[in-house]
Amino acid sequence: MAMNHIKSLRSIIPTKEIIVAEGRRTFAVGKAKKGSKGGGASDAPKASTLSKEVKSTTVVGANILKDGVDPKVLPDSEYPDWLGHLLDKKPALSELRRTNIEALPYEDLKRFVKLDNRARIKENNSVKAKN
Repeated sequence: MAMNHIKSLRSIIPTKEIIVAEGRRTFAVGKAKKGSKGGGASDAPKASTLSKEVKSTTVVGANILKDGVDPKVLPDSEYPDWLGHLLDKKPALSELRRTNIEALPYEDLKRFVKLDNRARIKENNSVKAKN
């Protein structure tokens, strides 16, 4: 197919122009930093300009609006109940395999099926890669 494409191009463009057009390769060139030979001081972490009081009362960096301000941290009673459960530890596949499947709650059963399928797919892929 490539030969047919080249043959059709040869009738339109002379051969030398095709070679030149396909033979050019350009590379991105980075600009050198002016006056920095060692760069040791610029790699050091910078001290925060915010006070600890501001950090503990606002969510710094959560603002996505140009003219907006960072939201304030609310008391725990102001947040929904499900939010606190997002960081709970979920059982691993090995732990789920040790338990009785029929005694698992629905959410853990769903997680078991998902993790078991994922492990089976990874195992099959590794077997195929070895062959």
